[in-house]
Amino acid sequence: MNSSQKHIGKLVDLFTEEIYDAEIVVRNGKIQSIEKSSTKSSSYILPGLVDSHIHIESSMLTPQHFSRIAVSHGTVATVSDPHEIANVLGLDGVRYMIENALGAELKFFFGAPSCVPATCFESSGAEISADDIEYLFEKKGLKFLSEMMNYPGVIYDDPEVIRKIEIAKKHKRKIDGHAPGLTGANLVKYIQAGIDTDHECSGIEEALEKIERGMIVQIREGSAAKNFDALWTLVDKFPDMVFLCSDDLHPDDLLDGHINKLLKKGVEKGINLFNLLRAVSINPIRHYDLPVGLLKVGNSADFIRVDDLVSFRVSETYIGGKKVFDRLEGLKEVPPQRILNKFEAKRIEENSLVVPPKSNSVKVITVEDGELLTKFFVASLEAVQDDLVSDISQDILKMAVLNRYENEMPSLAFINNFSLKKGALASSISHDSHNIIAVGVSNTEIAECINWIIDNRGGVAVHDGIGVTGIPLPIAGIISDQKAETVASLYKNINNVAAGIGCSLKAPFMTLSFMALLVIPDLKLSNKGLFDGCNFCFTSLYE
Repeated sequence: MNSSQKHIGKLVDLFTEEIYDAEIVVRNGKIQSIEKSSTKSSSYILPGLVDSHIHIESSMLTPQHFSRIAVSHGTVATVSDPHEIANVLGLDGVRYMIENALGAELKFFFGAPSCVPATCFESSGAEISADDIEYLFEKKGLKFLSEMMNYPGVIYDDPEVIRKIEIAKKHKRKIDGHAPGLTGANLVKYIQAGIDTDHECSGIEEALEKIERGMIVQIREGSAAKNFDALWTLVDKFPDMVFLCSDDLHPDDLLDGHINKLLKKGVEKGINLFNLLRAVSINPIRHYDLPVGLLKVGNSADFIRVDDLVSFRVSETYIGGKKVFDRLEGLKEVPPQRILNKFEAKRIEENSLVVPPKSNSVKVITVEDGELLTKFFVASLEAVQDDLVSDISQDILKMAVLNRYENEMPSLAFINNFSLKKGALASSISHDSHNIIAVGVSNTEIAECINWIIDNRGGVAVHDGIGVTGIPLPIAGIISDQKAETVASLYKNINNVAAGIGCSLKAPFMTLSFMALLVIPDLKLSNKGLFDGCNFCFTSLYE
């Protein structure tokens, strides 16, 4: 790219905090000059957007298919943690993401997964050791140590956890955090270990304590966890200490928008435009030392053109001076994707879902829509033929988690607030080990849903009381090889089916996927049993 390009538009200058008509000259992929112009323009040029924390796998798309959509929303880079696929395939999974991303136009910056498996209380498909992390830093050039979910390991000086942190420090890599509800002396020790970001704040008091102690708060707005409305005032109060991120974003939501949706939402709330844009460009780029341009002379020409500073509708996206999206030309196509998987579970019988009535009083997990945190209560259930069963009158449904990596009996529990009147939901996306998780009204429907997942070696499925509809996910059992529009259409369909059988959750499958995430309190279910996330130990189902 040797020829010069000229771009005329209203420049949004984050350094002078001005907006003015400008002529930008790009040569060899870099900004050669920026001059004020007398030519008036109706569109705005601003730095490309950065998602400061996302798991690409949660979009159910490969990096190439994700990139194709994200650039149309003005995203030029992501800070991505590949620990979802790493929990299934280990280093092979991380390498898959890195190699696939090389064929994408968006700039993907991957971290070394710090917690694979996330805990020893579940079965995963692989492990990533401290030596593996050293390899990823030295040989693959990864930019940071991904979220340290094992905060008890940091607090209580687990040798392997501390070694991973020390390796990151040796390589001068940033260390991302994951510390929901952590406060006081334990938070201080966690931060003193060298961990300086957190995306798990759900309330303002928690976020304020973390910022006051020197932590950067990444305000998350994903498909399941939505914290922007609770935390948006932090952007103007602490403009240098806040990033915006999505964490987990399903394909239908990605088609609708990405970080640009948060800009629109922030402007509607009255957040200062320049502070808002800092949170999605300057702040993460400087923190992680990303080679992403900020519309300064000498920078990589990574910028976007939008219609206005209200809707942030993107008309063009440039990365390294190359136009990677033009609204008038539409989206580019992606070549066929390579398949890689690990799936050993065999079909189950419905009698494997029987819960013996050792007591009629059981602990019931309570889901909160839009939150990853759960609560629980104790309920009385009836036994039918020596099996404690779902009770739709109390909105209490049976839940199962099945090891996908070897043949085992499923672990069983009960859950509230899914509101199904019939049928079942199941998925091989269940954070972080990605075993099969299901919830349903009857053992028959749960078993049929789980068996659909097994037959397809991964997927997301719903039983409507008659039969099963689903999305096959052949890559690691968590990612499709199809384009976003196809996956989003299938995903919308199964969400509609779920709503049709009574589910009132906005993102039921995303919510279901987090019911096995043991590192987020209160009560969750792993393939090894019911888990108390507050005391970090297994607990009895029976009260």
